[in-house]
Parts: sequence; structure tokens; C-alpha cells
Amino acid sequence: MNIAIPVSRHSKLLLPKPQSASYILIRHLSTEASPQQAPQKDDLKINQAVQLLLQNPHEHWPSNQPLHSLLFSSPSPSPRFLYNVTRNLASSALALNFLKHLQQNSPTQNTHFLSYPFQALVELAGRELDSGPPLFELYRASKEWGIPLTVNAAAILIRYLGCHKMVDESVVLFNELDPSLKNTHVRNVFINVLLRDGRLKNALNVLDEMLQPLSEVPPDKITGDIVLSALLKGDRKGNNFSEENIIKLVLSFGKHGVFPKTFWLTQMLSRLCRSGKINQAWNVLHELLTLRAPLETPPFHVLLTGLGRSGDIKRMNTLLAEMKESGIQPDVVTFGILINQLCKLRRVDDAMVLLNKLGEENRSCGVSISADVIMYNTVIDGLCKVGRQEEGLHLMGRMRSMKGLEPNIVTYNCLIDGFCKTGEIERGKLLFEQMNEDGISPNLITLNTLIDGMCRHGMINSALEFFNDMQGKGLKGNAVTYTTLITAYCNVDNIAKAVDLFDQMLMSGCSLHSKVCYSLISSLCKAGRMDDASNVLSKLKEAKFRPDIVCYNSLVSGFFKENMLNKAYDIINEMLEAGMKPDSVSYNTLITYFCKTGDFELAGKVMKQMINQGVIPTTATYGALIQAYCSNGKIKEAMKLFNDMSFLSKVPPNTMVYTSLIESLCKNNDIKGALSLMDDMKAKRVKPNTTTYNAVLKCLKENTLLEDAYRLMDGMIENACNPDSTTMEILRELLSGVDGSKILESFVQGKRVSPL
Repeated sequence: MNIAIPVSRHSKLLLPKPQSASYILIRHLSTEASPQQAPQKDDLKINQAVQLLLQNPHEHWPSNQPLHSLLFSSPSPSPRFLYNVTRNLASSALALNFLKHLQQNSPTQNTHFLSYPFQALVELAGRELDSGPPLFELYRASKEWGIPLTVNAAAILIRYLGCHKMVDESVVLFNELDPSLKNTHVRNVFINVLLRDGRLKNALNVLDEMLQPLSEVPPDKITGDIVLSALLKGDRKGNNFSEENIIKLVLSFGKHGVFPKTFWLTQMLSRLCRSGKINQAWNVLHELLTLRAPLETPPFHVLLTGLGRSGDIKRMNTLLAEMKESGIQPDVVTFGILINQLCKLRRVDDAMVLLNKLGEENRSCGVSISADVIMYNTVIDGLCKVGRQEEGLHLMGRMRSMKGLEPNIVTYNCLIDGFCKTGEIERGKLLFEQMNEDGISPNLITLNTLIDGMCRHGMINSALEFFNDMQGKGLKGNAVTYTTLITAYCNVDNIAKAVDLFDQMLMSGCSLHSKVCYSLISSLCKAGRMDDASNVLSKLKEAKFRPDIVCYNSLVSGFFKENMLNKAYDIINEMLEAGMKPDSVSYNTLITYFCKTGDFELAGKVMKQMINQGVIPTTATYGALIQAYCSNGKIKEAMKLFNDMSFLSKVPPNTMVYTSLIESLCKNNDIKGALSLMDDMKAKRVKPNTTTYNAVLKCLKENTLLEDAYRLMDGMIENACNPDSTTMEILRELLSGVDGSKILESFVQGKRVSPL
């Protein structure tokens, strides 16, 4: 094997490179005594030997008597001496020549004394660029020369081969190692290499040997840290280890007295709680308590939060008690979590009790935890969220009396929000003024809270005035501010003001918010301002937002209402090209339009396509077609569609559908069919409206069917359907031949009129 790197008198010697972080880590983690530092009395000899080696070409080393005396005099130099001489040479090439010199000129045939110089050679080679292949060749050479590896040399070789993506070579090396070298340290390095390369199964096989009950190479803290960091980070290739298996590993480590660092345990419990596996998180922590793991507060905090989110107050209290029993003292964070979770569960009274207890001296341990501003703010916010603003206000007053506690911007924002949500806007404004008097500057949350409260309770113009006033004082709004105001003006059909605010938002540099664009587009479409709606759509696209199906449906409906067919079709095509599938609203819009234009054939085709695309027709779909058929005197087609709707599609008809059919039947003087539909409505618990009754009563009047009319009048009373002027006019004509005034009086008073 030719692995020698020639070094001549004219060769440029390489200076030793600074030790890499990985090299330092390996040396630090070593379980084998490393001869890195020589005793002070050897320093002079080491320096002399290094100088002689550097000043003379390696070909002249055998004839250099002073060098020979230093290296081979009696007593023989220690491994520490040879290690330090080797590691102070200029390059791995020079170190290799030195190793060969020792091998060839040693008076003894025993090669064990070369183990430490070889380790130093490996260290030098590992720090040089592209050292992977040369390192493996050095390993092969060591076997050929019979030089036993030290534990550190084995670990360094495995580590550096892994760093150079030569993991297969690392596996070969580990498998060929003498069992005495495969200690915990070497296994740790090997497992780390395997995990970094995504070879989880191989790593677990090595780990399994370490985790056996009577293992001679048990895991240590470093093992646990390497394995858990790789499994919990979840960003290494090949990592598909389940949470259940991670739990088993943690408990297996625990049986060897190896426990996860607080950081990794917290990460694991947090992952379990986030995925809803609270019971597993609970069991893991309690198993570790049983194994007397040195636990700290963060894992308990994670579990307390998870229990709070699931509403498990009982186990929260149990866990708090167990913390104290285990000597883990709750801190400010602990009580902050408890108070926060209680408030989120609307257990504000319990949170108040806990807040009141804080600050009291704990006689058993002499620890006193005082409530801080965050805790007070949490309880105040909790009180406001359950409508107890006055108590929140009182609690703020109590804060002022506490030493070192003062209300801050969060305190005021919580209270202002509470009063605004209950419609007490003036109280919110008073708090706003008080906040300014206390020297606390309002922020965007304050601004948006007050504006939202005013808009919700019909004070839109006041909200705009307040906003303009705040802008004049330097507090600029954001997308949320404009969205609230624009949406409010859209809801009261003040489209001009909404558009003006939209333009102002763009000029102010605020980023567009999809919600405000959708709201504005919808309002503009309803108002028939399609050019403005298209302009907002363009702005939305420029901001890289993708319109949703609701936005597209509003535009299609708006263009159809304005008879801008080409524009409507353009939007439909754009929607399809964007990969957006039409929904029932999209199809209903098309069907309604074609029905209004009398194109029933095309409307029917659209409905068939709708069904073929897997979109279930709604009551509105059938209603549009039935109403259109009825309006055009196509009662047979309408009734057929009604029967398909009821029996084939199982779509429940509503009052509008029944009324359209009944009106059409009555116009054709089909009183029997109309009354049959009225009975069908009753059976299906669909309430007729006044229009429905008027249509049938008119037909009954024309056919002088008094008994049926009486029964229908009783039905109106039963359904609490109030008669209108049309109803009364029909009934006066119908009852003109009998004692009509008396019957009408009873009917108006809500009394039955049909004879018993």
C-alpha cells in the first residue's frame, strides 16, 4: 500500500491548522486519558525533537545522532512524549514520515508504543482539506503495520469519515474495531454519524446493545443528548421515528440513570401536547418522577399548559402539588400559566383566588412569589371577556396600590376592549383619556379596539373622526384599521366612503388585506359599480393575493346583473385557469341568469354539468329554475322539476318554491293541485307566507269554495301568518254573501272561523 506523502528539502511545509470545533468536541468527550499535555520537564526535549525534525529532511533523520538520542535513549520515551512531538509537526505528511521513522528505527518490535503518535497523525490529517480518503487509507495502514488504535483515534476516524460523507467506511471501521475499543464514547460518535446520515435503524441497533439491562457499555448523558436531539429536531433525513417509540427510548435511558436534558424533554412534551396526546405526556413525566430524574420547571410548565387547554383543572392541581412534593418549587412562570389557563377556561373566580394568594408567605418553604403586572393583566382581560368590566376596573385600582406595580398599555387595552364589546363606548373613551393622563401613549391595538367598538355599535362616523384625530397626532392606522372602517361603510351601503378609504389606505402604504378587498368587491358588485370592482381586483392581484371563490362569485354575479356577459365569462375563465372549481353559488348564478333570459335549455345544461362535476344542487338551484318555469307558464316542467327535487335529489323545497308553484297552479285554476301542495307543506313543516295564502284564497274566491277558505283562514291563524291588505280585500269579496263582518272580526282577533 503506497500512502506515503513525500516531503523533500524543497517542499513547502504546511502549517498546522487551528483545531476545529468537532475536533475539540471529540477530545473533550473522550473517556480515554489523552496525552495532550506533556509534563513540564519534558517540554524542552519535545521542543528539541520538533526543531530537529523540522530543520532536517526526513531522509537525514536516521543519521542525526542528537535526534536518535532523544527518541531512542534509555529509558524509552513515553507515549505522551511521542504524541506531543507528532502533533507539533507541520503537517500530516511530516507526521507520517515521523511515524515510519519510529517504526523502522525502534529497538523494539512491539508496535503498541506507536498508538499515540498514530493518534496525533490522525488528528493532523483530519484537520486538513479533503482528508476523508487519506484517513481511511491511514486506518488500513495501521492494520497492516499492526499499530493498535487508541479509543480517541478510533473515535476521531469515525467522526471525520462521517463528516466527509464516508459513512460506509465509518461502518466498516466500527465493525472491525476490537471490542475493547467500542466503549460508550466511540459508540456515541458512531451513533451520531449514523443519525446525521439518516441511518436510523443502524443507529438504533448500536443503541440497543447499550440499553440492555447488564450492558458493559451503558449509555451516558452524551448518548441521550445525541439521540434525542436527532429524533426531536425532526429535520434530519430518515427521521420517521414515532412519538411512542421516542417515549420508550426515554424511559429505557432512564433505567440506566440517563435522563433527557430539560430542553429536549420540554420539546418532547410540547410536541405530545400540541398533537393532543396529553395522557402520554402525563405518563412520561410521571415515569421520570418515579425514576427520580432531576427535573426542572419547564417540562411541568408545558404539561400544565396542555392540561389547561384541554380543560383538565383537576390534573393541573395534582401536577402542581406533585411539583412541590418533588422539591421543584413553582415560580412566577408557573403561576402565570395557571392564571392564564384558568382565565381562558372562563374560570375567572378561580384565577382571582390564586392571584390573591400570591405574595403570602409559604411557611413550609419560606418562598414568597408576588403577582406581577402580567398576571394582573391576564385576570383583568379574563374578567372583561366574561362581561365583568367593572371588576376589572376595580382590579386595576388595586394594582395601583401595590408596591412596584402600575397599569400599562396592556391593562388599559384589555379594559377598553371589554367596555367596547358591551357597547359602553363612552366608558372606553374615558379610559382612553385616563390613559393619556397617566402618560401612557396609545398604540395600534388601542386605536383598532376603539374603532372596532364604534363601528360595531353604529358609530361609524365617530370612528372615522377618531381615526383622523389620532392620525393628526401621529398614530397611523394599519390594514386592520382600514379593513374595519371600509367593511363598516360597505355594510351600510356607503360605497363612496368605502372606496375613498380604500384609496387612502393604498396611499398610506398599508399592505392590502384580502378581507377588505373581498368586502369591497362584493359591495361594489351589489351596487353595480363593476369598473370599480375590477379595479380593486387588479390591486388585489398586484399585491400577489389570489382571489377566492367568494370573490369570483361576486364578480360573476355583478357582471351578469349588468348584462356584461363578456366580462362575466372572462372572470369564469380566469377562475378556471387559476384552478378554482365552481361551487354551488357559481352554478346557481349562471342558472338564475339563463332562467331570467328565458334560455331554459342552457340553464338545464348548466345544472347537468353541475351534477356531473359532483356539485350538489341546492334549494336555490331548483328554486331559480322552478320560479322561471312558473313565470313563463311552464307549470308541467316546473312540477316535474319539483318532483325530481323532492324524490330524486332529496333537496328540501322552501317556502319560495312552494309559493311559486301554488301561484302558478292557481293562475291555471288548478285549485286541487294548489291545496294538495298546501297539505304537502304542512306535512314537511314548511310554513306558508302571506303571499302563499293570498294566491290560494283568491282561487277559492273565484270558485266560491267557502269551506276550504275557512280551513285556510284557520291555517293562517295556526301559523301566526298575519293577513295584509290583499288578504282582507279577497276575504271581503269571498264573504260578501254570508255574515262576513262577524267572520272577519273573529279572524282578525285570531279565532277559528270554520264551523265545528
